[in-house]
Amino acid sequence: MERNKITLEDIKRLKQKKQKITMLTAYDFPTASLMDQAGIDMVLVGDSVANVVLGLKSTTQVGMAEMIHHTKAVKRAIKYAFLVGDMPFESYQVNPEESVKNAKRFMDEGCDAVKLEWFDKCPQVTEKIIKAGIPVMGHIGLTPQTADQLGGFKVQGKDAEAAKRLIQQAELLEKLGCFSIVLECVPDLVAKQITEKLRIPTVGIGAGIYCDGQVLVTHDLLGLFERFKPKFVKQYINLSPKILEAFKQYIEEVVSGKFPTPEHSFTIKKEELDKI
Repeated sequence: MERNKITLEDIKRLKQKKQKITMLTAYDFPTASLMDQAGIDMVLVGDSVANVVLGLKSTTQVGMAEMIHHTKAVKRAIKYAFLVGDMPFESYQVNPEESVKNAKRFMDEGCDAVKLEWFDKCPQVTEKIIKAGIPVMGHIGLTPQTADQLGGFKVQGKDAEAAKRLIQQAELLEKLGCFSIVLECVPDLVAKQITEKLRIPTVGIGAGIYCDGQVLVTHDLLGLFERFKPKFVKQYINLSPKILEAFKQYIEEVVSGKFPTPEHSFTIKKEELDKI
């Protein structure tokens, strides 16, 4: 059945209807195409491309060049899902004055919104981008781009004061005009309080069942990234051993002469061959 393109208002309505929102990351055309066909609500071109695709240690090591490159590929596949571009570290934290220009680049490539991780000047940058007419998804809790300032990759908001700060950040981002907020590595009952206080949807990653939606890094879900597996990840299939076995079988068949066979080959008529 033909679907309609999901809009900003559709995302907001899902919370009102108490219908859970689904979101996954994508970095390439074939993966994005499959999740769009499956009926995903939102697709995030995540800066996690640094870790799971490019083999880098930190998301701070990718910039606008990489993010726009992958956004273009994903956008070519997306027909229905709401597409969000992840603003990389250098595009709004290192140089906040460039934030609007960089956000517009994502929109020019077909994104429906951009996502910003919380940092010291996040309210000012968020306000600037929204005033420029660009929808913004906030991101609080564990913010990988500044994880070193949070004591590493740890659950955030585990004591009352830290939880209050998260609630205040969420309320401020809503007041500034964010259409949704990602809650990462937040205790489930803290995420519940935030979700109940906000009129805009929350999307959890390691934030429990009470959020309005969920997001995962697709390579974690598929078992394609084995360097690190967070507690909050559910691996729906482990593709790595299957892919490894296919590669090994290919190598064996090429070396032994089993591949290619005549069915994988093209022919030429004998009379044409004789003329060569």
